[in-house]
Amino acid sequence: MKKLWSAIVVALLSTATPVLAQDAPAPGEATATLHADTPGPVYDRRMFTQFAEHLGNGIYGGLWVGRDSKIPNTRGFRNDVVAALKQLGVPVVRWPGGCFADEYHWREGIGPQAQRPVKINTHWGGVTEPNTVGTHEFMDLMEQMGAEPYIAGNVGNGTAREMAEWVEYMTSPAGSLADERAKNGRKAPWAVPYFGVGNELWGCGGNMRPEFAADETRRYVTFIKAPAGTKILKIASGANVDDYRWTETMIREAGNLVDGLSLHYYTIPGGWPPRASATDFGEAGWAETLSEANRMDELITKHSAIMDKYDPQKRVFLAVDEWGTWYKGDPGTNPGFLRQQNTLRDALVAAIHLNIFAKHADRVKMSAIAQMVNVLQAMILTDGAKMVKTPTYHVFELYKPYMDATVLPIEVKSPWYAKDRWTMPSVSASAVRDKAGQVHVGLANLDPNRAVPVRVSLAGVSAGTVSGRIITAPAMNAYNDFGAPEAVTAVPFSGALLSGGVLTVTLPAKSVVMLDLK
Repeated sequence: MKKLWSAIVVALLSTATPVLAQDAPAPGEATATLHADTPGPVYDRRMFTQFAEHLGNGIYGGLWVGRDSKIPNTRGFRNDVVAALKQLGVPVVRWPGGCFADEYHWREGIGPQAQRPVKINTHWGGVTEPNTVGTHEFMDLMEQMGAEPYIAGNVGNGTAREMAEWVEYMTSPAGSLADERAKNGRKAPWAVPYFGVGNELWGCGGNMRPEFAADETRRYVTFIKAPAGTKILKIASGANVDDYRWTETMIREAGNLVDGLSLHYYTIPGGWPPRASATDFGEAGWAETLSEANRMDELITKHSAIMDKYDPQKRVFLAVDEWGTWYKGDPGTNPGFLRQQNTLRDALVAAIHLNIFAKHADRVKMSAIAQMVNVLQAMILTDGAKMVKTPTYHVFELYKPYMDATVLPIEVKSPWYAKDRWTMPSVSASAVRDKAGQVHVGLANLDPNRAVPVRVSLAGVSAGTVSGRIITAPAMNAYNDFGAPEAVTAVPFSGALLSGGVLTVTLPAKSVVMLDLK
């Protein structure tokens, strides 16, 4: 009993939803208060940033098929994938990695494609990297998508001069590097709003100690110079999971020179190395995964507290620019390609994270799920000419109204869901008011067995009707494939009622629900 109570206390302190003490609801029922009368910070659109690394079929086959491909494309990028990403309104894409960025030399990816050197991708699968997609191609993709680039620079085995020249090549309106860019087909400079000063300096980016990494960051960032009248936000390589010493050292020693600090955390049931199946799991695998996803709240809370010591004005934002589920690769695939199927469980993981980010919107201004296409917790899977949107894609589409909306604090008192040694609140929640004044409430029921009635008191909300959509499925491991592309998708939901300033809804088991109040 003592161990069970300790688990409950830990779960309460690290719950994914903004929970404050209040009277307990009836058994099996969740109660909440939404405070539209005391609005919070903006839920930055950059929270929906995507990540595209030269890894497996994330770039080649997933995004790029070549101009001569029979798959419909625009200048080499497949039209179906680009259209699906535009539908999501992807604001920013991080590229070229990841660990790939830690040894990427940008000059190998410019000039005539046939003359670019072919390298070995030493990080991911040991396959050849043709450098077909380089700076010009990636920037073309950004223009096709209507997204902004977040370029990750090479601090691992690159030089400060190389990084400075890449920035100049991309952004300078005049000069020798601008002339070279024009000869390669682009006269006008590109905007580079975000630049990563390395990727994972604690690991594949050099196995650095935090003190050395902070000094290297100070040195490299000095030479990232934006042309007059423009600005480049510089994001330092932050901590791996709970390395709080790294955060303290980096923000103390280099915080005055950067605009953002990254954090990487993957949900890995069973621990490292990833060994769990993406699709073959029972309730214990479900509960462990969602419990590990909930840990993001604790990590952001503690890293933010350290940042607050040195940056109480919150000038430096936290960029959770690698997150998502990581399982053993799908059977029959190259293990270095990190290709995994994406189930209803992953949809719940995505909703949990997006709700947690709302709670921390004062500090977290960017996040990037890993990754966009065909890698880890992807939005989209492809196989030749075939394409399918994953359950995670549909969660991102469901939460699309959150972009640049105002967070509305929501206090939730939830019943508990427990399986074996994993215990967590059944209900995860967040709420926003968009620029048009409409309120959106995102809810997730983590319990795979029981529906949960939820009663939400609305303070400061003037609305008379409610509509919604839901993502769920009969099985925990339901997924979309090329033969059944809509097994897990968002469909209309009519199980909510708005009356007398109170919103009532019964959340079906294992579901994500978005309610729109009008």
